[in-house]
Amino acid sequence: MQLNKKITNYGYFRDTLSGPNIFLRRPHAKDWKEWAELRSDSQSFLRPWEPAWTPGALSRSEFRQRIRQQRRLIDSKQAYPFFIFRKKDNCILGGITISNIQRGVSKSGTIGYWIGEKHSRHGYMKEGLSCVLSFLFSELELHRVQAFCMTKNISSKNLLENLGFRLEGEIRDCLYINDRWEDHLLYNILSTDWSLMLKKGSANFL
Repeated sequence: MQLNKKITNYGYFRDTLSGPNIFLRRPHAKDWKEWAELRSDSQSFLRPWEPAWTPGALSRSEFRQRIRQQRRLIDSKQAYPFFIFRKKDNCILGGITISNIQRGVSKSGTIGYWIGEKHSRHGYMKEGLSCVLSFLFSELELHRVQAFCMTKNISSKNLLENLGFRLEGEIRDCLYINDRWEDHLLYNILSTDWSLMLKKGSANFL
């Protein structure tokens, strides 16, 4: 995997993360139309796992507002959002965001992700998460990354476990998803876990 650097003082980033089949970069305003079409086409696929969409969730104005919010979070070093693109045609596949970044004695963050229905089960998200994890551990020097998934989301559960995340426990009524409170599983992976996977070749898909 190639990391096209650099991150200036862990702040605003302008370059890409790259894997064999995909690359990741921060969302741009020009991405709105393709992003909105993919999200719209995937609404029934994504709805069971996401908070209820607002009426204007896919509008250009809402997207631009999201971009502005993301830039503020990047500048304050609290979050790093990425869109995933397929290399062969530059098609948007989905998104990954690392949020709640903590420094000091914690050095941790929370990762979230989504993928368009027609792009699922092709290994793109596994490759994208692998790129982001390497970035978080080697470039940002985080020690711990956590992820939540609903107890009934078997695909997400398997994805995290295949990447080396360990189950820490179950949180009751963790998040309000699709108009109801849902229990979630809490997973985490440490920088030492990721290094061990790389040494063993368990992450040789990078």
